[in-house]
Amino acid sequence: MLVSYNWLKDYVNIDDISAEDLAEKITRSGIEVEGVELLNEGIQGVVVGHVLEREQHPNADKLNKCLVDVGNGEPVQIICGAKNVDKGQKVAVATVGAVLPGNFKIKRAKLRGEESNGMICSLQELGIGSKLVAKEFAEGIFVFPNDVEVGTDALAYLNRNDKVMELGLTPNRSDALSMLGVAYEVGAILGREVKWPETAYNENGEQASDYISVKVDAEGDNPLYVAKIVKNVKIGPSPLWMQGRLMAAGIRPHNNVVDITNYILLEYGQPLHAFDYDRLGSKEVLVRRAKKDEQIITLDDAERTLTEDHLVITNGKEPIALAGVMGGANSEVQSDTTTILLESAFFNGVTVRKASKDHGLRSEASARFEKGIDPNRTREAAERAVALMAEYAGGEVVSGSVEVNTLKVEPAVVETTVEKINSVLGTSVTAAEVKDIFNRLQFEVTEDNGSFTVTVPTRRGDITIEEDLVEEVARLYGYDNIPTTLPVSAATPGVLTPYQAKRRKVRRYLEGAGLIQNITYSLTSEARAKQFALEDGKAIRLAMPMSEERSTLRLSLVPHLLEALQHNIARSLPANAVYEVGSVFIGSDDAILPAEKERLAGALTGLWEQHPWQGEKKAVDFFVAKGILEGMFAMLGVSEEISYTRAEKDGLHPGRTAEILLNGESVGFIGQLHPEKLNELDLPETYVFELSLTDLFGANVEEIKYEAIPRFPSIWRDIALVVDRNTPAGEIAAVIKETGGALLTDVQVFDVYEGDKIDASKKSVAFALRYYHPEHTLTDEEVTKVHTKVLKAVEEKFEAVLRS
Repeated sequence: MLVSYNWLKDYVNIDDISAEDLAEKITRSGIEVEGVELLNEGIQGVVVGHVLEREQHPNADKLNKCLVDVGNGEPVQIICGAKNVDKGQKVAVATVGAVLPGNFKIKRAKLRGEESNGMICSLQELGIGSKLVAKEFAEGIFVFPNDVEVGTDALAYLNRNDKVMELGLTPNRSDALSMLGVAYEVGAILGREVKWPETAYNENGEQASDYISVKVDAEGDNPLYVAKIVKNVKIGPSPLWMQGRLMAAGIRPHNNVVDITNYILLEYGQPLHAFDYDRLGSKEVLVRRAKKDEQIITLDDAERTLTEDHLVITNGKEPIALAGVMGGANSEVQSDTTTILLESAFFNGVTVRKASKDHGLRSEASARFEKGIDPNRTREAAERAVALMAEYAGGEVVSGSVEVNTLKVEPAVVETTVEKINSVLGTSVTAAEVKDIFNRLQFEVTEDNGSFTVTVPTRRGDITIEEDLVEEVARLYGYDNIPTTLPVSAATPGVLTPYQAKRRKVRRYLEGAGLIQNITYSLTSEARAKQFALEDGKAIRLAMPMSEERSTLRLSLVPHLLEALQHNIARSLPANAVYEVGSVFIGSDDAILPAEKERLAGALTGLWEQHPWQGEKKAVDFFVAKGILEGMFAMLGVSEEISYTRAEKDGLHPGRTAEILLNGESVGFIGQLHPEKLNELDLPETYVFELSLTDLFGANVEEIKYEAIPRFPSIWRDIALVVDRNTPAGEIAAVIKETGGALLTDVQVFDVYEGDKIDASKKSVAFALRYYHPEHTLTDEEVTKVHTKVLKAVEEKFEAVLRS
């Protein structure tokens, strides 16, 4: 909703508060003001000019030489290219030195040899959007009425010296879709009265019932229909002040009658429609549901096929309007119209929305019917409209109205107490303050010892229960005035749970390691749902999937991460190391709902490091991926409890896949995609991992213990053991650690050799062993004693031979 600051002054006294300050107060009271726009911002020196003479430019067929009086003495010569410029017109002139939108400065110039001292402006050149310019001036300059004063500010006549507030309304606040509704809101905020517009007019001696009859067959869709007749209207431009207000609100001016209906729409929030009475084709209005495949040509010249869900206004036989949405071309107000049938009605919002959606006709009128209008303004809006038509279109208002009224609307009566309000808000407002707030809102209220009975006006259809009244008190009392307190039962402020804290640490670690977080769909295809799953489970299929590609709840995060890699590689994007923390859904035959479990998964491919200057490149391999996980396990304090064992898994390389164990229990896997899978997905060598975060974060972690910096030197011994080719190095390292006891502080694999120097069924695994004692320098005898025990243990366990 666009709200003109100057227009708002007609209804409530805001002369002592700026538009910016008012916007701040409205926002703090619960309706967000998204911005305040100064319509003439950056524009200077534009005045009303009078074209005294116009002749063809001697050297250009498409230019005119004009002599213009700008009100400061001698007329000036201005060269103008507009087709519609002519002698006797009052026009907008940007004088020499003026500034137009975009910081465009007007200077003296010569155009094809003729001097030009200014610029005759179109509305577009004054910063008004093309869609808001009346059609007659869309491709030329704007022409003022003859009664404007030469030399005065042209922008003032166009209402451009105004500020417009843009309200971001929520669906429940349809009352603020009108200037009067906003006036009530501002009046409540500032504690001021709201002034209603004048609706007085003179009637002739005839009766509207002699001109038209109204019948409503669909009373549920249209419980109230009011028709009025205005004779002898003269179609022409609406007054400049009205055009300016309409443009400020985002509506294009058309003619005085149509502009008045749009003006009332904005003023009262009540949509109106004006029919050309003489083109109606009968003296009857019948409101009914459309017949199947019935046709209507609407005002946009589109032929539309109706259904039985649509409500139409007819002349008894054929449709003349799609109710609440758009009028028909067969009854459109045109330049020769003399008699107006004015419609003001209350239509069912659901019915209007159905028609609006089916035909793609979203309008200011349909939006208001859909959100809800005030039924008590339907008649008042019609009275205001015919008063304006009498004043600005020279019309004669025929006495009375013709209406059908089966509408039963009673104001909501809601009760609340001071105790309830204070208990919900945590405030200590008094009964007098509460009553004052309701009075400022212009709600009828009675009080009995702190209990309030509030009769809510029909304009505020959003207030139906006690909590709504509490909200009204809160926002007008001032959210900033509500004290900040903790709940009575709370001893400490809220913190992350240990699980949440670990999840956050994991995300930060992985992003610091160079992986980019992905958030993917929880739905996948039935064929991919079980791929790479950590545990067997029933795949849950949706009852009504949008597509087969998104029909089943996932059991693994890996397939979607591989899709992300495909997407990135196809577009030559470098983000080829990705991870996701998300849920999988494990179904079972004996449970109605699947078990939701959180997983961590990652996928890496391509170059891990690249240093063009040094000419170094490092591709992702198994140990890059494993190293990332080992760093994460160390950060979580579980690295000592983690071990790896060779594994085989569908879709992964059988020799480059490991199961990850936590205290001997499986918590995930890491491995390279199988070559067949790589070919299927058209990916280069790719490594993936997936872990159960529930198990990982649930592990008991000992408190960190710090040790003193070593005071004594350590001793390193290297051994190369020839063992069976299928013996895992990790198992050998575990035996070495266990046998070495307290003196053996570190065991590292630094080489694996398989080749022609040893038997084909064997391999050589080289270990570096570090011995250290915190209290003294180790002797060779102490180290040799332990080292010998280590060699004997691996010889007995693995039939290992020390390689010379």
